[in-house]
Amino acid sequence: MLGGARSGKSAHAEGLAPADPSVTYVATARRREDDTDWEARIAEHTRRRPECWKTVETADGPALPDLLTDARSDELLLVDDLATWLTDVLDTANAWDGGETGPVRAEVDRLTKALAGSAARVVLVSAEVGLGVHPATPSGRLFRDELGRLNARVAEVCDTVTLLVAGIPLRLR
Repeated sequence: MLGGARSGKSAHAEGLAPADPSVTYVATARRREDDTDWEARIAEHTRRRPECWKTVETADGPALPDLLTDARSDELLLVDDLATWLTDVLDTANAWDGGETGPVRAEVDRLTKALAGSAARVVLVSAEVGLGVHPATPSGRLFRDELGRLNARVAEVCDTVTLLVAGIPLRLR
């Protein structure tokens, strides 16, 4: 599930999952208690989820590739989202200010292989960037480029790819 900010991609992805305990919601965002807007976004996502869903936060928990590898065939993992996952990978690699991107690409490879081999059904949410403004900063361009590469790599191993534009889902594959 790809889309821009506030395109409805997360809500659409959530609507694809059943309201039963087989669903694990994988939250990839780091909490930022000093950022009230960010915390409000997280609260909105939490409010929409059925209580029976299990939630796993990867920022302080298991790595996303490990969750995909360890998931069972009777599970559905709803991963929201790959852009915040990539942000954490870039942070961990100290790649923002011209650092080495090799570790970032290695982690993307690990994620892609885990996704391709996962026994679970997986619904992924990711931001689609690069459709408009050229980022003014090197870190903005790095994020745009690495997320574009990540989305393309993940799309290669997904059965279905959907883009949300103005709240309208467009099936690409």
